[in-house]
Amino acid sequence: MALFGLWSGYTRLQRTNGDNMDYRIINKDTYYRKGVFRHFSEDCKCSVSMTARVDVTELAEYSKRSGTKFYINFLYILSKVLNSRDDYRMGYLWQTDEIICYDTINPTQYVFHEDTETCTPVYTYYSDEYETFYKNALADVERAQQTREYGLDAANHPNWFDASYISWLSYDSLNIELPDGYLYFAPIVNWGRYREENGRLMMPVSVRMNHAIADGYLIANVYRLLEQEIKKFCG
Repeated sequence: MALFGLWSGYTRLQRTNGDNMDYRIINKDTYYRKGVFRHFSEDCKCSVSMTARVDVTELAEYSKRSGTKFYINFLYILSKVLNSRDDYRMGYLWQTDEIICYDTINPTQYVFHEDTETCTPVYTYYSDEYETFYKNALADVERAQQTREYGLDAANHPNWFDASYISWLSYDSLNIELPDGYLYFAPIVNWGRYREENGRLMMPVSVRMNHAIADGYLIANVYRLLEQEIKKFCG
């Protein structure tokens, strides 16, 4: 969902030097959340996080039936949801004090190594084409399994969001804190093992966003969109 009617426009189009990192600079005077943004970026700097269970019964069945990996299928659906609305693609340029909206955001996966009990970040480009995304994400994971380097490079990957699977637990709550006043706008998403509840497979998903650019409605909307996209994906 693009919100240009609510933004009342943007100031200019900026092309970055990196690949897949184009963005628009938002006019703070016409930003539809300008009052909320000012309050939560100046007076009350904080984040908002939520954990809820998502019904993944059909997605698990589809993955088994098609011989594809549930994890990558969910990562694709999550990436599609977060790219569907401008509010989830926001960023902040501290050097110029500008709010921006990226054209595309991409998932940073984390591959866990059993032998060292450490993980390797994996930068996967988002593609709306499922086959392309699946092939690339799978290849990225396989390459990461060959190294034990941490290799985090956030400075050169500004429009990547954290997408981390906590495979050991079906948890009930998770909270991620960043330093007070740190205007980090990318979503941080975690999910755990699904479990059967009343004949359905329910999976915990946690979403953290900065309160300056998101509130309870926008975060709750992620869960609604996830379930909608799962239904579309599974046909």
